[in-house]
Amino acid sequence: MLNSLYIENIAVIEKSNIELYSGLNVLTGETGAGKSIVIDAINAVLGHRTSRDIIRNGAESATVFASFSDVNDVVKAKLFENGYALEENELIISRTLSLSGKNSCRINGKPANVSFLRELGLNLINIHGQHESYELFSPETHMKYIDNLACDEKLLKEYNFAYKEYCKVKRQLNDFIKSETNREQRIDVLSYQINELESADIQVGEIERLGEERRALMNVEKVTSALHNAKDTLDGNNTSGVIDRLDDAVTLVQKASDLNPKLEELFNRINDLYYELQDAGNDISNAIDEIEDNPYRLDEIEERLDLLNKLSRKYGTTEEEMLEFLDNAKIEYNRLLQFDENVNGLKESLKACERKAKFLADKLSKVRSNTARDFEKKVRNEILFLDMPDVEIKVTQNKTELSETGQDNMEILISANPGEMPKPVAKIASGGELSRMMLAIKTVLASSDLIDTLIFDEVDTGVSGSAAQKVGMKLKEVSKSRQVICVTHQAQIAALADSHFLISKKVKENRTYTDIKLLDYDGRLRELARILDGVKVTDTALAHAEKLMDYN
Repeated sequence: MLNSLYIENIAVIEKSNIELYSGLNVLTGETGAGKSIVIDAINAVLGHRTSRDIIRNGAESATVFASFSDVNDVVKAKLFENGYALEENELIISRTLSLSGKNSCRINGKPANVSFLRELGLNLINIHGQHESYELFSPETHMKYIDNLACDEKLLKEYNFAYKEYCKVKRQLNDFIKSETNREQRIDVLSYQINELESADIQVGEIERLGEERRALMNVEKVTSALHNAKDTLDGNNTSGVIDRLDDAVTLVQKASDLNPKLEELFNRINDLYYELQDAGNDISNAIDEIEDNPYRLDEIEERLDLLNKLSRKYGTTEEEMLEFLDNAKIEYNRLLQFDENVNGLKESLKACERKAKFLADKLSKVRSNTARDFEKKVRNEILFLDMPDVEIKVTQNKTELSETGQDNMEILISANPGEMPKPVAKIASGGELSRMMLAIKTVLASSDLIDTLIFDEVDTGVSGSAAQKVGMKLKEVSKSRQVICVTHQAQIAALADSHFLISKKVKENRTYTDIKLLDYDGRLRELARILDGVKVTDTALAHAEKLMDYN
């Protein structure tokens, strides 16, 4: 339920905080006072597309806060899935619009994007305005009414999944068939690419490894000179080297340790160093021999790197990417070689997917057919109550090709006068009839709808007298199980309110300000009298208003 709405700098509303209640909440006021602005603010905080033009003149930004309590399970699940938590079962949504274009949305203080706000809003509030009545002109929306009343979400999801699988296999088969025209040419290309990559025998990491070896070989003279000098230092060049002198030291320390056993550990350390240096000398000699024994190694590396660089320009910048290209090429090559086998397999898969989708579509059609009869009966009863005794409702159902919604084309037809054949709504209904038809449909669907708050924006358009009173009674009935917020110009409807808000405007220093006030009993009497009799409130109008209030 929507508990409160705070609006700041939206059109002519500078600042306003509206505390809303359960039951029937009615908003009235003179034309232009700002009733529609409240609905615009609610649309904004629910994530609907909103223009910056809505920001009050002179303000840099506009903000709307909406507080909800006792939200339904669908909303709770969506919040949990997206990392939002409810605090004491209260949900607070805010949206700020700025002239600079930097907008922000928050859910319980945590940043959110507009698309999620819109997704959440669809499950929080159902807004029915004058333009929503024109949904009845579009047959595409009619089947949604039937599905909403049927409440078979499981079957709809099963069909939707089966249809997506059917479309997926169908696309794969079409792609295969299209590829047949250049299959041989593609096989030749793949064969060349596979042979080129396999012949190269690419190893992961070799480009880096060869690069390091290449840099070393490019400095081979410096490396060789350094190694020879190191070898001369160890072995000596016309004089005693480090190893010979260390050998002398080993002999001397050994003699000392023979005389003093405490020096044995020192002898072992020096002796180990002697052998370690001998091994190091041998390693230096081997390194010198390897360099001198491979005079063409640099050329081999340059040639290998040139090949790898050429392949990388064609198949991927790294060895991993080139090898991945090779794997994919082999898969496609084998697939093309097994074209007939794969096509036949896809054809069989397509038949199986089509059978499953059609089976579920048939089940869906039967559910819709049964629900359509129920829909006709229930809507007819509601319309009779709303002073449209001669209107007949018929839901047609025609079979179509499989589509995302099934295999049905459904349309609501009406007959406005006795003896006339039912025809599409757009050709028959007037504005007042549209509003009442939409209210009848909303009433029927309310029992199967989880949404806790319904907003009717001037649903009384085109109706008056007893019809308006019946509309009010119907709104009152719906409000027993749902919070209803209604913008109206009809006293018969406003008199039935559980909470009545007056929206008025005033001009101060050449600026227009809108005020929203919850009316007490006397305030309601005067507002109802104004609606009935115009600007000048007469005793007769007050008496009439009091009768309407007493009826409530």
